[in-house]
Amino acid sequence: MQLTCQNLTIGYEGTAVISGLSFSVSAGDYLCIVGENGSGKTTLMKALLRLKSPDSGHIITGEGLAVNEIGYMPQQTAAQKDFPASVREVVRSGCLNRCGLRPFYSKREKQMAEENMERLGISDLATRCYRELSGGQQQRTLLARALCATRKILLLDEPAAGLDPGAAHEMYDIIKTLNDSGTTIIMISHDIGASVKYASHILHIGKQNASFFGKTADYLKSEAGLQYVESGGGEQ
Repeated sequence: MQLTCQNLTIGYEGTAVISGLSFSVSAGDYLCIVGENGSGKTTLMKALLRLKSPDSGHIITGEGLAVNEIGYMPQQTAAQKDFPASVREVVRSGCLNRCGLRPFYSKREKQMAEENMERLGISDLATRCYRELSGGQQQRTLLARALCATRKILLLDEPAAGLDPGAAHEMYDIIKTLNDSGTTIIMISHDIGASVKYASHILHIGKQNASFFGKTADYLKSEAGLQYVESGGGEQ
């Protein structure tokens, strides 16, 4: 397994947000994490990124995955959308973990940024200011940045949030193409329609309803899945 969580309990100030959660992800999986507001999805993402330590349980990496080889695409804040840097600069910043104390990007890192911009169809935007882009172009830029951190596994937090339907569809298609090329995807999503369309596996973190982890086809037959899909995602 590329990533395994065993009996995780995560909380704040002694209050558990997630309790006894176990699941695993193999290389090439496409896992969508769904659930009601306040169920702990973002808290789990922080734990996977080692930004928050579990109160108990274990997060184990395997299949040659190092802790610093996880690319992350966060939700954007209003301030981040107004970031005064070029697209190329934003994408290159995904290589910062590789730089260590070195105060410059290597030739290979610069090449990687160019390759990922081309891969995401934003090479022609390289010199444009990030804050002048459309929402869809900004999301492509952030995804290219995450790919500069690694192509092994990407953690995506609501990558289509705030996009119009056309741009959201394009973003999901791009993510599926990355997955088809071998990149493991772990994505938090409120879009239950896209989740069950694209994901190979679903992790439903229940707040009051049942929880679930398994293949998407099985999720659609489960109590948690039937309730959540019928509610349209429960968070709209």
